[in-house]
Amino acid sequence: MRHRLGLAGGPRSHPPRYLPISAAIIVLVALGMGFVAFFRPAVPRLIVMATGTEGGAYAEFGAQYQKFFAREGVHLTVLHTGGSVENLAMLRDPDHGASIGFIQSGITSPQQSPDLVSLGTVAIEPLWIFGRATQAPREGLAELRGMRVAIGPAKSGMQRLARELLAQNGINGGNTELLPLTAVQAAAQLFAGDIDAAMIVASADAPVVQQLLASPEVEPVSLKRAEAFVARYPYLSKVVLPQGFSDFETDRPRTDVEMVAVKTNLVIRGDLPSPVQYLLLEAASQIHSHPGVFQKAGEFPAAEGTDLPLSEDARQFYRSGPPLLQRNLPLWLAILVKQLAITLLPILAIAYPLLRMLPAAYGWRMRRRIFTLYGELKLLELALQEHGREQSAVELSDLSRLEYRAAHLRVPTSYAHLLYTLQQDIDHVRTKLDRSMLTDS
Repeated sequence: MRHRLGLAGGPRSHPPRYLPISAAIIVLVALGMGFVAFFRPAVPRLIVMATGTEGGAYAEFGAQYQKFFAREGVHLTVLHTGGSVENLAMLRDPDHGASIGFIQSGITSPQQSPDLVSLGTVAIEPLWIFGRATQAPREGLAELRGMRVAIGPAKSGMQRLARELLAQNGINGGNTELLPLTAVQAAAQLFAGDIDAAMIVASADAPVVQQLLASPEVEPVSLKRAEAFVARYPYLSKVVLPQGFSDFETDRPRTDVEMVAVKTNLVIRGDLPSPVQYLLLEAASQIHSHPGVFQKAGEFPAAEGTDLPLSEDARQFYRSGPPLLQRNLPLWLAILVKQLAITLLPILAIAYPLLRMLPAAYGWRMRRRIFTLYGELKLLELALQEHGREQSAVELSDLSRLEYRAAHLRVPTSYAHLLYTLQQDIDHVRTKLDRSMLTDS
Protein backbone atom coordinates (compact mmCIF):
# COMPACT_ATOMS: atom_id res chain seq x y z
CA MET A 1 0.00 0.00 0.00
CA ARG A 2 2.80 2.38 0.87
CA HIS A 3 4.60 1.67 -2.36
CA ARG A 4 1.42 2.07 -4.39
CA LEU A 5 0.49 5.36 -2.76
CA GLY A 6 4.06 6.71 -2.63
CA LEU A 7 3.65 7.65 1.05
CA ALA A 8 6.82 6.18 2.55
CA GLY A 9 9.09 8.97 3.63
CA GLY A 10 7.79 11.50 1.12
CA PRO A 11 10.43 14.16 0.28
CA ARG A 12 9.96 17.67 1.42
CA SER A 13 8.25 19.72 -1.27
CA HIS A 14 9.85 22.87 -2.66
CA PRO A 15 8.09 25.49 -4.77
CA PRO A 16 8.97 25.45 -8.49
CA ARG A 17 11.11 28.25 -9.81
CA TYR A 18 10.09 28.20 -13.46
CA LEU A 19 9.42 31.89 -13.68
CA PRO A 20 12.78 33.20 -12.40
CA ILE A 21 14.71 30.45 -14.17
CA SER A 22 13.02 31.13 -17.51
CA ALA A 23 13.51 34.86 -17.10
CA ALA A 24 17.19 34.30 -16.30
CA ILE A 25 17.63 32.13 -19.40
CA ILE A 26 16.00 34.76 -21.61
CA VAL A 27 18.21 37.50 -20.17
CA LEU A 28 21.35 35.39 -20.63
CA VAL A 29 20.46 34.55 -24.23
CA ALA A 30 19.71 38.21 -24.95
CA LEU A 31 22.99 39.33 -23.42
CA GLY A 32 24.88 36.65 -25.31
CA MET A 33 23.39 37.61 -28.64
CA GLY A 34 23.93 41.26 -27.82
CA PHE A 35 27.57 40.48 -27.13
CA VAL A 36 27.83 38.78 -30.53
CA ALA A 37 26.10 41.70 -32.23
CA PHE A 38 28.48 44.14 -30.58
CA PHE A 39 31.63 42.40 -31.75
CA ARG A 40 30.38 41.37 -35.18
CA PRO A 41 31.77 43.93 -37.67
CA ALA A 42 28.74 45.79 -39.02
CA VAL A 43 30.97 48.01 -41.14
CA PRO A 44 33.55 46.27 -43.34
CA ARG A 45 37.07 46.77 -42.07
CA LEU A 46 38.22 47.61 -45.59
CA ILE A 47 36.11 50.04 -47.62
CA VAL A 48 37.68 50.92 -50.97
CA MET A 49 36.56 53.70 -53.30
CA ALA A 50 37.76 53.80 -56.91
CA THR A 51 38.08 57.42 -58.05
CA GLY A 52 40.11 58.70 -61.02
CA THR A 53 43.42 60.11 -62.11
CA GLU A 54 45.41 61.97 -59.50
CA GLY A 55 44.58 65.66 -59.62
CA GLY A 56 41.26 65.04 -61.39
CA ALA A 57 37.73 65.73 -60.17
CA TYR A 58 37.03 62.15 -59.10
CA ALA A 59 40.23 62.00 -57.07
CA GLU A 60 39.28 65.28 -55.39
CA PHE A 61 35.81 63.92 -54.61
CA GLY A 62 37.41 60.80 -53.14
CA ALA A 63 39.61 62.87 -50.82
CA GLN A 64 36.54 64.71 -49.51
CA TYR A 65 34.68 61.45 -48.90
CA GLN A 66 37.72 60.12 -47.07
CA LYS A 67 37.71 63.11 -44.72
CA PHE A 68 33.98 62.78 -44.09
CA PHE A 69 34.31 59.09 -43.25
CA ALA A 70 37.25 59.80 -40.96
CA ARG A 71 35.09 62.19 -38.92
CA GLU A 72 32.67 59.28 -38.41
CA GLY A 73 35.47 56.99 -37.28
CA VAL A 74 35.44 54.91 -40.49
CA HIS A 75 38.51 54.39 -42.65
CA LEU A 76 37.95 54.80 -46.39
CA THR A 77 40.72 53.76 -48.78
CA VAL A 78 40.85 55.83 -51.98
CA LEU A 79 42.31 54.37 -55.17
CA HIS A 80 43.53 56.59 -57.99
CA THR A 81 42.52 54.94 -61.28
CA GLY A 82 42.36 55.65 -64.96
CA GLY A 83 38.71 56.67 -64.64
CA SER A 84 35.21 55.30 -65.08
CA VAL A 85 36.02 52.31 -67.26
CA GLU A 86 38.64 51.02 -64.85
CA ASN A 87 36.37 51.79 -61.88
CA LEU A 88 33.60 49.76 -63.46
CA ALA A 89 35.90 46.79 -64.02
CA MET A 90 37.02 46.94 -60.37
CA LEU A 91 33.46 47.01 -59.06
CA ARG A 92 32.40 44.13 -61.28
CA ASP A 93 35.20 41.97 -59.89
CA PRO A 94 34.08 40.70 -56.43
CA ASP A 95 37.65 39.66 -55.61
CA HIS A 96 39.17 43.07 -56.25
CA GLY A 97 38.01 44.69 -53.03
CA ALA A 98 36.64 47.97 -54.38
CA SER A 99 32.98 48.41 -53.44
CA ILE A 100 32.43 52.11 -54.31
CA GLY A 101 33.30 54.07 -57.43
CA PHE A 102 32.49 57.06 -59.59
CA ILE A 103 31.05 55.96 -62.92
CA GLN A 104 30.35 58.22 -65.85
CA SER A 105 26.87 57.80 -67.31
CA GLY A 106 26.52 55.85 -70.52
CA ILE A 107 29.09 53.10 -70.00
CA THR A 108 27.08 50.27 -68.44
CA SER A 109 23.59 48.85 -67.88
CA PRO A 110 21.78 46.58 -65.39
CA GLN A 111 22.27 43.63 -67.77
CA GLN A 112 26.01 44.26 -68.04
CA SER A 113 26.48 44.96 -64.30
CA PRO A 114 23.82 42.97 -62.39
CA ASP A 115 25.72 43.13 -59.08
CA LEU A 116 25.97 46.92 -59.05
CA VAL A 117 23.48 49.59 -57.97
CA SER A 118 23.53 53.36 -57.89
CA LEU A 119 23.26 55.83 -55.05
CA GLY A 120 22.24 58.52 -57.52
CA THR A 121 23.97 61.14 -59.64
CA VAL A 122 26.38 63.43 -57.84
CA ALA A 123 27.72 65.82 -60.50
CA ILE A 124 27.37 66.98 -64.07
CA GLU A 125 30.54 67.22 -66.13
CA PRO A 126 30.72 68.86 -69.55
CA LEU A 127 32.88 67.60 -72.38
CA TRP A 128 35.26 70.50 -72.86
CA ILE A 129 37.03 70.91 -76.20
CA PHE A 130 39.96 73.32 -76.06
CA GLY A 131 42.08 74.37 -79.02
CA ARG A 132 44.94 76.77 -79.50
CA ALA A 133 43.61 80.27 -80.07
CA THR A 134 45.34 80.59 -83.45
CA GLN A 135 43.78 77.44 -84.88
CA ALA A 136 40.83 76.49 -82.66
CA PRO A 137 38.01 74.77 -84.57
CA ARG A 138 35.03 77.03 -85.21
CA GLU A 139 32.51 74.50 -86.44
CA GLY A 140 32.89 71.69 -83.91
CA LEU A 141 34.32 68.21 -83.98
CA ALA A 142 34.60 67.76 -87.73
CA GLU A 143 37.50 70.23 -87.87
CA LEU A 144 39.61 68.06 -85.55
CA ARG A 145 40.32 65.63 -88.39
CA GLY A 146 44.04 65.31 -88.97
CA MET A 147 45.01 67.14 -85.75
CA ARG A 148 46.82 65.93 -82.65
CA VAL A 149 44.00 65.54 -80.10
CA ALA A 150 44.16 64.46 -76.46
CA ILE A 151 41.14 62.28 -75.64
CA GLY A 152 41.82 61.08 -72.09
CA PRO A 153 43.51 58.03 -70.50
CA ALA A 154 42.89 54.57 -71.92
CA LYS A 155 40.66 53.35 -69.06
CA SER A 156 38.63 56.51 -68.66
CA GLY A 157 35.04 57.25 -69.51
CA MET A 158 36.32 60.45 -71.08
CA GLN A 159 38.19 58.56 -73.82
CA ARG A 160 35.23 56.31 -74.44
CA LEU A 161 32.91 59.30 -74.89
CA ALA A 162 35.45 61.18 -77.02
CA ARG A 163 35.92 58.24 -79.40
CA GLU A 164 32.16 57.77 -79.68
CA LEU A 165 31.48 61.40 -80.60
CA LEU A 166 34.49 61.67 -82.91
CA ALA A 167 33.41 58.53 -84.73
CA GLN A 168 30.07 60.20 -85.49
CA ASN A 169 32.10 62.79 -87.42
CA GLY A 170 34.22 60.23 -89.25
CA ILE A 171 37.26 60.76 -87.05
CA ASN A 172 39.33 57.82 -85.79
CA GLY A 173 42.87 56.80 -85.06
CA GLY A 174 43.52 56.21 -88.73
CA ASN A 175 43.02 59.81 -89.84
CA THR A 176 43.72 61.70 -86.61
CA GLU A 177 46.38 61.35 -83.91
CA LEU A 178 44.34 60.51 -80.79
CA LEU A 179 46.48 60.76 -77.66
CA PRO A 180 45.66 59.05 -74.32
CA LEU A 181 46.57 61.97 -72.06
CA THR A 182 45.17 62.97 -68.69
CA ALA A 183 43.58 66.39 -68.35
CA VAL A 184 46.68 67.80 -66.65
CA GLN A 185 48.99 66.33 -69.29
CA ALA A 186 46.76 67.57 -72.09
CA ALA A 187 46.74 71.14 -70.72
CA ALA A 188 50.51 71.18 -70.39
CA GLN A 189 51.04 69.92 -73.95
CA LEU A 190 48.42 72.29 -75.32
CA PHE A 191 50.22 75.26 -73.77
CA ALA A 192 53.52 73.95 -75.11
CA GLY A 193 52.13 73.58 -78.64
CA ASP A 194 52.74 69.81 -78.70
CA ILE A 195 49.06 69.07 -79.41
CA ASP A 196 46.36 70.97 -81.27
CA ALA A 197 43.30 70.24 -79.15
CA ALA A 198 42.24 68.58 -75.92
CA MET A 199 38.96 66.90 -75.03
CA ILE A 200 38.39 66.91 -71.26
CA VAL A 201 35.45 65.76 -69.16
CA ALA A 202 35.51 67.76 -65.93
CA SER A 203 33.45 70.18 -63.87
CA ALA A 204 33.70 73.89 -64.50
CA ASP A 205 35.51 74.48 -61.21
CA ALA A 206 38.18 71.85 -61.86
CA PRO A 207 41.60 73.55 -61.58
CA VAL A 208 42.73 72.41 -65.03
CA VAL A 209 39.55 73.80 -66.62
CA GLN A 210 39.93 77.10 -64.78
CA GLN A 211 43.54 77.30 -65.98
CA LEU A 212 42.55 76.69 -69.59
CA LEU A 213 39.62 79.14 -69.50
CA ALA A 214 41.84 81.88 -68.06
CA SER A 215 44.57 81.50 -70.68
CA PRO A 216 44.43 83.69 -73.80
CA GLU A 217 46.47 81.03 -75.62
CA VAL A 218 43.56 78.59 -75.82
CA GLU A 219 39.84 78.83 -76.50
CA PRO A 220 36.86 76.61 -75.67
CA VAL A 221 35.16 75.18 -78.74
CA SER A 222 31.38 75.29 -79.09
CA LEU A 223 30.01 71.91 -80.12
CA LYS A 224 27.95 72.17 -83.25
CA ARG A 225 24.80 70.04 -83.24
CA ALA A 226 24.95 69.52 -79.45
CA GLU A 227 21.20 68.93 -79.33
CA ALA A 228 21.49 66.22 -81.99
CA PHE A 229 24.06 64.40 -79.86
CA VAL A 230 21.73 64.59 -76.85
CA ALA A 231 18.86 63.20 -78.91
CA ARG A 232 21.03 60.30 -80.08
CA TYR A 233 22.60 59.59 -76.69
CA PRO A 234 19.99 59.96 -73.92
CA TYR A 235 22.64 59.81 -71.17
CA LEU A 236 24.01 63.16 -72.43
CA SER A 237 22.70 66.62 -71.47
CA LYS A 238 23.19 69.93 -73.20
CA VAL A 239 24.82 72.73 -71.23
CA VAL A 240 25.88 76.23 -72.19
CA LEU A 241 28.84 78.17 -70.85
CA PRO A 242 27.74 81.84 -70.90
CA GLN A 243 29.72 84.43 -72.82
CA GLY A 244 32.13 86.32 -70.54
CA PHE A 245 31.98 83.66 -67.79
CA SER A 246 35.74 83.40 -67.44
CA ASP A 247 36.56 87.11 -67.67
CA PHE A 248 34.09 89.99 -68.05
CA GLU A 249 36.79 92.52 -68.85
CA THR A 250 38.18 90.65 -71.82
CA ASP A 251 34.85 89.01 -72.61
CA ARG A 252 36.12 85.44 -72.39
CA PRO A 253 34.71 83.36 -73.85
CA ARG A 254 33.61 85.66 -76.64
CA THR A 255 30.39 83.73 -77.34
CA ASP A 256 28.18 81.24 -75.57
CA VAL A 257 29.79 77.81 -75.71
CA GLU A 258 27.44 74.89 -76.31
CA MET A 259 28.58 71.56 -74.92
CA VAL A 260 27.29 68.11 -74.05
CA ALA A 261 27.70 66.82 -70.53
CA VAL A 262 27.62 63.50 -68.74
CA LYS A 263 26.48 62.85 -65.19
CA THR A 264 28.63 61.18 -62.58
CA ASN A 265 27.01 58.27 -60.75
CA LEU A 266 28.02 57.10 -57.30
CA VAL A 267 27.97 53.34 -57.85
CA ILE A 268 28.37 50.57 -55.29
CA ARG A 269 28.29 46.82 -55.10
CA GLY A 270 24.84 45.64 -54.09
CA ASP A 271 26.11 43.89 -50.97
CA LEU A 272 27.54 47.04 -49.39
CA PRO A 273 26.02 47.28 -45.86
CA SER A 274 23.20 49.77 -45.37
CA PRO A 275 25.07 51.90 -42.77
CA VAL A 276 27.86 52.52 -45.28
CA GLN A 277 25.36 53.40 -48.00
CA TYR A 278 23.67 55.95 -45.75
CA LEU A 279 27.05 57.37 -44.76
CA LEU A 280 27.97 57.75 -48.44
CA LEU A 281 24.70 59.52 -49.15
CA GLU A 282 25.18 61.89 -46.22
CA ALA A 283 28.67 62.66 -47.48
CA ALA A 284 27.35 63.21 -51.01
CA SER A 285 24.75 65.66 -49.67
CA GLN A 286 27.53 67.79 -48.20
CA ILE A 287 30.11 67.43 -50.96
CA HIS A 288 27.99 67.80 -54.10
CA SER A 289 25.14 70.09 -53.07
CA HIS A 290 26.87 73.42 -53.73
CA PRO A 291 25.74 75.50 -56.74
CA GLY A 292 27.83 75.73 -59.89
CA VAL A 293 27.77 76.97 -63.46
CA PHE A 294 25.70 74.03 -64.61
CA GLN A 295 23.87 73.05 -61.43
CA LYS A 296 21.66 74.66 -58.83
CA ALA A 297 22.20 74.51 -55.07
CA GLY A 298 20.94 71.19 -53.74
CA GLU A 299 20.48 69.69 -57.20
CA PHE A 300 22.91 66.90 -56.34
CA PRO A 301 22.94 64.21 -55.19
CA ALA A 302 19.86 63.33 -57.21
CA ALA A 303 17.68 60.23 -57.20
CA GLU A 304 18.52 59.34 -60.78
CA GLY A 305 19.33 55.85 -61.96
CA THR A 306 20.79 56.87 -65.32
CA ASP A 307 22.52 53.55 -66.02
CA LEU A 308 21.86 51.40 -62.96
CA PRO A 309 18.86 51.15 -60.61
CA LEU A 310 18.91 52.95 -57.29
CA SER A 311 19.54 50.81 -54.24
CA GLU A 312 16.65 50.41 -51.80
CA ASP A 313 18.58 52.33 -49.15
CA ALA A 314 19.12 55.18 -51.61
CA ARG A 315 15.40 55.30 -52.39
CA GLN A 316 14.65 55.46 -48.68
CA PHE A 317 17.25 58.20 -48.18
CA TYR A 318 15.81 60.40 -50.93
CA ARG A 319 12.29 59.92 -49.53
CA SER A 320 12.94 60.62 -45.86
CA GLY A 321 16.64 61.20 -45.24
CA PRO A 322 18.95 59.02 -43.14
CA PRO A 323 17.46 56.65 -40.54
CA LEU A 324 16.51 58.20 -37.20
CA LEU A 325 19.29 56.43 -35.31
CA GLN A 326 22.00 57.39 -37.79
CA ARG A 327 20.67 60.95 -37.87
CA ASN A 328 21.03 61.45 -34.11
CA LEU A 329 23.79 59.09 -33.01
CA PRO A 330 27.40 58.47 -33.97
CA LEU A 331 27.69 55.79 -36.63
CA TRP A 332 29.11 53.11 -34.32
CA LEU A 333 26.38 53.67 -31.73
CA ALA A 334 23.60 53.77 -34.32
CA ILE A 335 24.82 50.46 -35.76
CA LEU A 336 25.06 48.90 -32.31
CA VAL A 337 21.53 49.95 -31.34
CA LYS A 338 20.16 48.70 -34.66
CA GLN A 339 21.94 45.36 -34.32
CA LEU A 340 20.74 44.90 -30.77
CA ALA A 341 17.19 45.72 -31.85
CA ILE A 342 17.38 43.21 -34.70
CA THR A 343 18.80 40.62 -32.32
CA LEU A 344 16.51 41.20 -29.34
CA LEU A 345 13.16 41.82 -31.02
CA PRO A 346 12.74 38.19 -32.16
CA ILE A 347 13.68 37.06 -28.64
CA LEU A 348 11.14 39.41 -27.10
CA ALA A 349 8.51 38.26 -29.59
CA ILE A 350 8.99 34.72 -28.28
CA ALA A 351 9.61 35.67 -24.67
CA TYR A 352 6.53 37.86 -24.23
CA PRO A 353 3.89 35.14 -24.82
CA LEU A 354 6.07 32.72 -22.86
CA LEU A 355 6.16 35.07 -19.90
CA ARG A 356 2.40 35.50 -20.21
CA MET A 357 1.98 31.71 -20.05
CA LEU A 358 4.32 31.14 -17.11
CA PRO A 359 1.92 32.31 -14.36
CA ALA A 360 -0.78 29.97 -15.68
CA ALA A 361 1.70 27.11 -15.90
CA TYR A 362 2.91 27.87 -12.40
CA GLY A 363 -0.67 27.87 -11.07
CA TRP A 364 -1.36 24.54 -12.79
CA ARG A 365 1.77 23.11 -11.16
CA MET A 366 0.69 24.26 -7.70
CA ARG A 367 -2.82 22.84 -8.10
CA ARG A 368 -1.39 19.57 -9.41
CA ARG A 369 0.72 19.14 -6.25
CA ILE A 370 -2.32 19.60 -4.04
CA PHE A 371 -4.59 17.47 -6.23
CA THR A 372 -1.99 14.68 -6.22
CA LEU A 373 -2.32 14.53 -2.44
CA TYR A 374 -6.09 14.54 -2.86
CA GLY A 375 -5.75 11.48 -5.10
CA GLU A 376 -3.78 9.63 -2.45
CA LEU A 377 -6.32 10.67 0.19
CA LYS A 378 -9.14 9.25 -1.95
CA LEU A 379 -7.33 5.91 -2.21
CA LEU A 380 -6.97 5.78 1.56
CA GLU A 381 -10.66 6.51 2.01
CA LEU A 382 -11.61 3.71 -0.35
CA ALA A 383 -9.27 1.33 1.48
CA LEU A 384 -11.23 1.92 4.70
CA GLN A 385 -14.18 0.07 3.22
CA GLU A 386 -12.14 -3.03 2.30
CA HIS A 387 -9.71 -3.79 5.13
CA GLY A 388 -9.91 -4.89 8.72
CA ARG A 389 -8.54 -3.45 11.92
CA GLU A 390 -4.89 -4.41 11.36
CA GLN A 391 -4.89 -2.91 7.90
CA SER A 392 -6.64 0.20 9.25
CA ALA A 393 -3.67 0.74 11.54
CA VAL A 394 -1.40 0.73 8.49
CA GLU A 395 -3.71 3.15 6.70
CA LEU A 396 -3.69 5.41 9.75
CA SER A 397 0.09 5.51 9.55
CA ASP A 398 -0.13 6.34 5.83
CA LEU A 399 -2.67 9.04 6.60
CA SER A 400 -0.30 10.57 9.16
CA ARG A 401 2.44 10.73 6.55
CA LEU A 402 0.03 12.29 4.08
CA GLU A 403 -0.97 14.82 6.72
CA TYR A 404 2.71 15.60 7.36
CA ARG A 405 3.36 16.14 3.67
CA ALA A 406 0.36 18.45 3.37
CA ALA A 407 1.47 20.44 6.41
CA HIS A 408 4.94 20.94 4.91
CA LEU A 409 3.89 21.59 1.34
CA ARG A 410 5.02 25.08 0.34
CA VAL A 411 2.61 26.99 -1.85
CA PRO A 412 2.07 30.69 -2.51
CA THR A 413 -0.45 32.49 -0.34
CA SER A 414 -2.93 32.61 -3.23
CA TYR A 415 -3.16 28.78 -3.12
CA ALA A 416 -3.24 28.43 0.69
CA HIS A 417 -7.03 28.00 0.74
CA LEU A 418 -6.72 24.80 -1.30
CA LEU A 419 -4.14 23.48 1.11
CA TYR A 420 -6.29 24.31 4.12
CA THR A 421 -9.24 22.51 2.52
CA LEU A 422 -7.02 19.47 1.94
CA GLN A 423 -5.99 19.44 5.60
CA GLN A 424 -9.67 19.61 6.67
CA ASP A 425 -10.49 16.68 4.39
CA ILE A 426 -7.58 14.70 5.82
CA ASP A 427 -9.03 15.34 9.32
CA HIS A 428 -12.42 14.16 8.05
CA VAL A 429 -10.93 10.90 6.72
CA ARG A 430 -9.00 10.45 10.01
CA THR A 431 -12.28 10.80 11.92
CA LYS A 432 -13.90 8.15 9.75
CA LEU A 433 -10.87 5.88 10.26
CA ASP A 434 -11.01 6.34 14.02
CA ARG A 435 -14.71 5.46 14.05
CA SER A 436 -14.06 2.39 11.93
CA MET A 437 -11.39 1.18 14.33
CA LEU A 438 -13.73 1.70 17.34
CA THR A 439 -16.49 -0.19 15.63
CA ASP A 440 -14.18 -3.12 14.87
CA SER A 441 -13.07 -3.27 18.49
